[in-house]
Amino acid sequence: MSRFFRALSVLAAPALAALLLLPQSSFAAEVPAPPVITARAWLLMDASSGQVLQSQAPDERAEPASLTKLMTAYIVFGALRDRKISPEQGVSVSERALRADGSRMFIESKKPVNVEELVRGMIIQSGNDACIALSEAVSGSEDVFVQLMNREAQRLGMKNTSFRNSTGLPDPQHYSTARDLAILASSLIRDFPDQYKYYSMREYRYNNITQQNRNRLLWLDPTVDGMKTGYTENAGYCIVASARRGQRRMISVVLGTASDAARAQEAQKLLNFGFQIYDGVRVYEKNATVSTLKVWKGSPSELKAVVANDLVVSVPAGAGDRIKAEFVGQEPLIAPVSGGQRVGIVKVLLDGKSIAEYPVVAQKNVGVAGFFGRMWDTLRLWFK
Repeated sequence: MSRFFRALSVLAAPALAALLLLPQSSFAAEVPAPPVITARAWLLMDASSGQVLQSQAPDERAEPASLTKLMTAYIVFGALRDRKISPEQGVSVSERALRADGSRMFIESKKPVNVEELVRGMIIQSGNDACIALSEAVSGSEDVFVQLMNREAQRLGMKNTSFRNSTGLPDPQHYSTARDLAILASSLIRDFPDQYKYYSMREYRYNNITQQNRNRLLWLDPTVDGMKTGYTENAGYCIVASARRGQRRMISVVLGTASDAARAQEAQKLLNFGFQIYDGVRVYEKNATVSTLKVWKGSPSELKAVVANDLVVSVPAGAGDRIKAEFVGQEPLIAPVSGGQRVGIVKVLLDGKSIAEYPVVAQKNVGVAGFFGRMWDTLRLWFK
């Protein structure tokens, strides 16, 4: 196995998508300075682990412009998954959608259009009219849809984001940050892998009009397979770019550059830096057992503690052999326990210093023991 993705046999189990992030300075002394990035704010994330590897002004609020459409897509994909809408479903085009400002896919009121076509128009052509039509198809109105956007933003941990529309058109209360946009991008890739394919499509033709994807990196770097660009006068030229090389994926967010070419160039610099300077180390494989825990007042009285996905971390190149993992279980763990319930954490250490922490969950449900079993454990806990 290559040095960029080596297995680590410390323990053996996977992680939830929710990573408890620690400061990126944990191993800053071993990593060369990142390239100079000419942008208001930027961030480089390892999508597999959720680690923020490098950043500048990651929590500074900025106008996200059409990067907003990542959340619009996230909500639409969820509605498709839950069968609230279907790809072939026809969509009525409202006057509000027809009169949308900015970029368009050029839908018409008298020409039938379905959800699948609108999704392509939203992602590939960045159509504001498509966004509004989809928001109305999902929620009845764009205003209700925006409430869903903000609710999901909070659930995903986007702490400095506020949406006011589905398109990204300017509004004083419509903002996000480089960190929040990276969280959103990684969540979209993780939660909707089948729909992610749209972001690699270079062009789409609708209503006899062919428009190219504005993400230049799709032509410049064969490992880049998404995601989204944005521009307004206040926001400048912005991009969220993602690349997969081997089994590793990096996400770069660049906000507020001076030109279309500049945003592609700066995003490419960050992606190359991430893949070249860091190694990916697999700490646990999916669904392997981290530990067996005592369950007080439970039947059975033990459970297996696991992590839900592969646990992979980024470390400075060549440092993989210095990684260790340490499990800290919940004590006391008292029944009932639900499968998937958090029961501890795994700390990933480099030279004894924590670089990441991941939640560990119960593999299966554990019910409550009978009366005498509960009483016996109550007495034991009292003395314990």
